[in-house]
Amino acid sequence: MKPITMLDLKSEFSLVEDGVRTAIDEVLESQHFVGGSHVGVLEEELAKRTGAKHAIAIGSGTDAILVALMACEIAAGDEVITTPFTFFATAGCVHRTGAKPVFVDIDPDTFNIDPAKIQAAITPRTKAIIPVHLFGQCADMDAINDIAASAGLRVIEDAAQAVDATYKNRYAGALGDAACFSFYPTKNLGGFGEGGLVTTNDDALAERVRQLRNHGQTDQYHHQFIGGNFRLNTMQAAILSAKLPHLESFNGRRRAIAKQYDELLANVPSIQTPKIAEHNQSCYHQYSILADDRDGLRQHLTDASIGSGIYYPIPLHLQPCFQYLEYSEGDFPVSEATAKRILSLPVHPMLDDADVRRVAGCIVQHQSEAIPAEATGRS
Repeated sequence: MKPITMLDLKSEFSLVEDGVRTAIDEVLESQHFVGGSHVGVLEEELAKRTGAKHAIAIGSGTDAILVALMACEIAAGDEVITTPFTFFATAGCVHRTGAKPVFVDIDPDTFNIDPAKIQAAITPRTKAIIPVHLFGQCADMDAINDIAASAGLRVIEDAAQAVDATYKNRYAGALGDAACFSFYPTKNLGGFGEGGLVTTNDDALAERVRQLRNHGQTDQYHHQFIGGNFRLNTMQAAILSAKLPHLESFNGRRRAIAKQYDELLANVPSIQTPKIAEHNQSCYHQYSILADDRDGLRQHLTDASIGSGIYYPIPLHLQPCFQYLEYSEGDFPVSEATAKRILSLPVHPMLDDADVRRVAGCIVQHQSEAIPAEATGRS
């Protein structure tokens, strides 16, 4: 029986190959590998797609977060509120500016930062909030923006996993002061290497990001700020533009797969399928369930040649590098409990319906075998 993997980039490439090879040939012909016209084209396409006034291509998703923080003048002595249940870059970039990450626990249903817990974390040193649109579902942005407005804080969306996700019919990327996207190869819109983007409706902020991504230059060899090399190379921009027309259909397929999982796993005890807020449309970068016997279920899937992933096994407040923040186990109980039960299933657009049924069937089988053992006390 063929393996079912978490990704199938080779099959995906077969669908976009002609356009990608044409784009690569155009860049080779032009010999413009940094700052070529393809970068501007990609920026225009993504500004239009997100509904943001400005889109600035960046070399990676991590650098997109870093440069957005720098553009918002986050620096040593400042505090930035975010979630401990996210990829490391979210809080890592806060630290790199010299600021202090301040964590707030997550909502148990959406896995996104809980707005009801943000106010208590605000201090006179707080300068920004970074909500993460985890797994492709937008955070509760109206509530977060209201809190930020009352306290005079910047809001930077970590939309690395949320390209084409919507919140109340508005796209991720135009819901805060700035937003950061990733085009890492595993993302819903993935390049052939690193890539990222900052979007904003703020003219001054956009101009500062553009300067910072090129060592803070205003004109050649004139540096108003200390920035960095945060440029997206032209080849990646061309490849992303070639893949962009497929994004809507690929995300549509992800949603269809998620719907199948929802239906097939609806009555499985001890399994919680993803809960999407009524006003949200997820792009399902991951389809993540909660399972009481997460590790046993994962091994059962592995034995059946079915891939899975754990995002994320250790909340950031418990990572050794953040010990200096002096958080302890028990400080963020929802994040900690979620980390012990979370399991992501294959949801990439190359899966067919039979694949989805096989994954779900394997989960149902494991659960049906586990219940009698628990009832009789067997292990």
